[in-house]
Amino acid sequence: MEIAVTSSAPDGAVLGLVATEPPSIELAGLVATGEVTTKRGNAHVARIGDQRAVVVGGGPRDAVDADVLRDAAAAIVRELRTTTGGAVAWPLDEALPLPLGDQAAAVVEGALLGSYEPGAWKTVTREGAEVSAFTLVSEGDIGEAFRRAETTAGWTNRARDLVNRPGNDLTPETFADYAFGIADGLDGLTAESLGPDEMRALGMGALLAVGAGSVNEPRLIVLRWEPPAPARNDLLLGLVGKGITFDSGGISLKPATHMEDMKGDMAGAATVVAGIAALAALGIPVRTLAVVAAAENMPGSGSLRPGDILTAANGKTIEVTNTDAEGRLVLADALWYAHEQGATHTVDFATLTGIMARALGDMYAGVFANDDLWLNEIVSAGESSGDYVWPFPLHPRYRRMIDSEFADMKNSSLRGVGGPIYATSFLEEFAGEGPWAHIDMAGTGLLTWSRGDYLSQIGGTGWGVRLITALAERLSTP
Repeated sequence: MEIAVTSSAPDGAVLGLVATEPPSIELAGLVATGEVTTKRGNAHVARIGDQRAVVVGGGPRDAVDADVLRDAAAAIVRELRTTTGGAVAWPLDEALPLPLGDQAAAVVEGALLGSYEPGAWKTVTREGAEVSAFTLVSEGDIGEAFRRAETTAGWTNRARDLVNRPGNDLTPETFADYAFGIADGLDGLTAESLGPDEMRALGMGALLAVGAGSVNEPRLIVLRWEPPAPARNDLLLGLVGKGITFDSGGISLKPATHMEDMKGDMAGAATVVAGIAALAALGIPVRTLAVVAAAENMPGSGSLRPGDILTAANGKTIEVTNTDAEGRLVLADALWYAHEQGATHTVDFATLTGIMARALGDMYAGVFANDDLWLNEIVSAGESSGDYVWPFPLHPRYRRMIDSEFADMKNSSLRGVGGPIYATSFLEEFAGEGPWAHIDMAGTGLLTWSRGDYLSQIGGTGWGVRLITALAERLSTP
């Protein structure tokens, strides 16, 4: 679907409009007769004079925000796909309580994210008509907001493609190949991949142990974005991603129900790879390092066992009490590496604990941090981007929960309480000095059921890519 900006609606395009309460003058008659409704989310086909329109309810006018416009744009694309297809023209509305640039960004995101198709492996063509073009109509200066949204949404969809790739297609090695391919296409972005020998030399006993049961060997994937004129030479943003390309649970085997979704246990890694690529594509002047701990967690003759004691790259020892608590193990070595490479401000992304999904559902991710200012920056970036995060406590007294009788710490507890905090307290042992945050995106990274909004497709969501771009933009401002 082509996205464009013009000052007037192209001939033959279907108008995309939002009906608010009170309605605009052009929609007041249609609302009065009941042909369209202002109820949020409902899409109706109507005629405005001699022009065909798809009108989506937006609720109270003074409550219209970016999410309302994202949902509306996605609903219009879906409505046309099930009917006639064609081109859409969306007039931006100066009477809405959002600046035109913010409107443009939200509409572009809604159209591109809402039109995503997860069925890349289907051999039968999807039924329905194609939406060929989506044009924003405005005489205002919205070019920069439009470009940013189009690029960020495009990389968000690339992250979704990664998450949706099955385990027999995306292995740690092919994930590394993908990263090299991205770096080859973007100036200033470089990639490298550390194999088992290099990781062994660095003492990465935790990451190596998780991947030991699989024929597909683990990789540490590293991407670096060096802008030509960084806003701050003293800042290196570190992005760390959990990249379990398939998680069977290992010897602590998971139940069979929904195990197919465990191809998406690398959603955090997809986020940081696509996120740093978006920064390079947009030219955001913030030096950035992305580190992905990629491994398959499989049962096998060489598998990690409950009771094993591992030594991580920072020298600390870990008693393994559950091989299905593997994400924090691979992140331990990846966090150490990011800090060792000079990251000054770090955030890790991981589908880490199922209890986080039960706590927050699929709309918010949980965030923990060792620094209040850094936490506030991330929460604010989430609010502005639409990738929402909710802060959780990280009190030092929680540290006792990971105590082990045999090693410096253990990776899981039988108590069954405070699971996400337990996991974060574990990660804090490897985060090093400086501001660090952990984002548990278990509920937001992969959908088993539709979210019912512009991210309605099951599978990968690309959650976090928009947050990364918003965070970097905040850091680029003195």
